[in-house]
Amino acid sequence: MTDSTDLGPEDRKIVTLARSVRARNGVPEGAAVRDETGRTYAAGTVALDSLKLSALQTAVAMAVAGGATSLEAAAVVSQAEAPSAEDRAAVRDLGGPDTPVLLAGPDGTLRTTVTAG
Repeated sequence: MTDSTDLGPEDRKIVTLARSVRARNGVPEGAAVRDETGRTYAAGTVALDSLKLSALQTAVAMAVAGGATSLEAAAVVSQAEAPSAEDRAAVRDLGGPDTPVLLAGPDGTLRTTVTAG
């Protein structure tokens, strides 16, 4: 495990945003992404009868809806041990296979960093 203070300030910011969404909304996951211009998009899990999206899928969708054409990084705060294949695919679709996906625990401690690839 790596303390989130080992991250650069921009990556710490998206982990903090993801953690805040998770806590504020009381959802299983929070996520945030940073686009090619440095704008950030934060979201929580969507669990409606007719629509189910992970927090990271929702954040990527928000970035696309906001006009982003690429991603620099993504972060998810979750109890999971690794980002799901579906989450990585969503990040890869917009950011490419080398886009880092940071996974942090609910306390903000970085568990792992993988690429979207």
